[in-house]
Amino acid sequence: MKMDIPSKAAEIIQELAAHGFEAYAVGGCVRDSILGRKPEDWDITTSARPEQVKAIFPRTVDTGIEHGTVTVLMDREHFEVTTYRVDGEYEDHRHPKEVTFTASLEEDLKRRDFTINAMAYNPETGLVDIFNGIEDLKNQVIRCVGDPGERFDEDALRILRAIRFSAQLGFQIDAATQRAMSERAKDLKEVSAERIRVELVKLLVSGHPEYIREACRLGITRVILPEYDRIVGVAQHTPNHIYDVEEHTLLALKNIEADPVLRLTMLFHDLGKPIVKKTDGDRDIFYKHPEVSAEICRKILRRLKFDNHTLEKVYRLVKWHGLKYLPNDISVRKALNRVGSDIFEDFIKVQRADISAKNPAVVPKKMKQLAEKEAIYRNIIRRGDCFAVRMLAVNGRDLLGAGIPQGPMLGAVLERLVERVIDEPELNDRERLLALAVEVKDDPTIFDEKEYFFEH
Repeated sequence: MKMDIPSKAAEIIQELAAHGFEAYAVGGCVRDSILGRKPEDWDITTSARPEQVKAIFPRTVDTGIEHGTVTVLMDREHFEVTTYRVDGEYEDHRHPKEVTFTASLEEDLKRRDFTINAMAYNPETGLVDIFNGIEDLKNQVIRCVGDPGERFDEDALRILRAIRFSAQLGFQIDAATQRAMSERAKDLKEVSAERIRVELVKLLVSGHPEYIREACRLGITRVILPEYDRIVGVAQHTPNHIYDVEEHTLLALKNIEADPVLRLTMLFHDLGKPIVKKTDGDRDIFYKHPEVSAEICRKILRRLKFDNHTLEKVYRLVKWHGLKYLPNDISVRKALNRVGSDIFEDFIKVQRADISAKNPAVVPKKMKQLAEKEAIYRNIIRRGDCFAVRMLAVNGRDLLGAGIPQGPMLGAVLERLVERVIDEPELNDRERLLALAVEVKDDPTIFDEKEYFFEH
């Protein structure tokens, strides 16, 4: 089998060979090339020791030299070059206590996770496939190299990686590999939150985010995302739904673009439903489930150490995903005020995905209304309608000058002015607003909490 590899990677392999060392492209780049996918990186494995690699190439970085890895810089490209190695005993289900360098490519390939990732390629000698990775690619199977229990004992993160590769490639997981995954899922608690987060996001933005159901079936989410297990089998007896909460969630996940924030939003958007669920006669009610889901979502994202920008954006989208508003200017301006113009485009995408996973009998009407709302939203933005404090014809300094006291009252008056301008855009005039500010300051309900209405 002949494979096209980047000229710089081929040059590194040739240069190592010229100095008497074996060298091969290895792992995911070989797998993806065989599948006709463009590899993200080209990793090279070699019989040369790290110090020998450094002596051959003028520009290198010691990225993981204790484990045999040196990054070779070729112009503006970089390639990880790792010495053939045998891993020692694993103490934490993640890292080997020590590694031993070897002159055997076969020994190096034995330590790798899955057969489809344990193939090596050299332009001169061709493909090295000791563990029948090609056959598993043809049969679309994820299978561990050797004994799956041993592979997962070495590195528990491989349990989640198996699900992720399955979702990315659309492959099934071998039965023996599945059994070992289920038996050792508990070991994932010893893997860092950052590593779990990376694999979870890769799974969610794959072509099959719904494969998270397999993670649940094998007991994986019970360890890394127990909140998901609680939505399994939770019925929704309402006119808007024919699917249980998990099935609705999976459909919504599939029906939104593969963006991390949007996929995370759909995964989390109904996690609060089991907590708030009440039944009235033959109908289920999920009052304020978006707000409860948002709080659960915030805890999960913190636990998995997501960055603050992602956390706040997903939190807000989950909180507002079920907001009820009408297809008219006033109602859409109110929605913009609550949700925020910075995420309103994504808010519409979230609502579209949510609707698509509801009872098919209600979907056409709801989609039509959402399209009307989106058109109104775009007109509001084009006209420059006021829907936020920053868009008022007055600011805090103006109100202080008109006698409104500093502190909570100032903010409350500004919010009340926005509400009035949303209803009557012509009020957005400095003099009229200053007069109105003095009037609303004395309203006894000025600090009352707003009531929002959500879809059940």
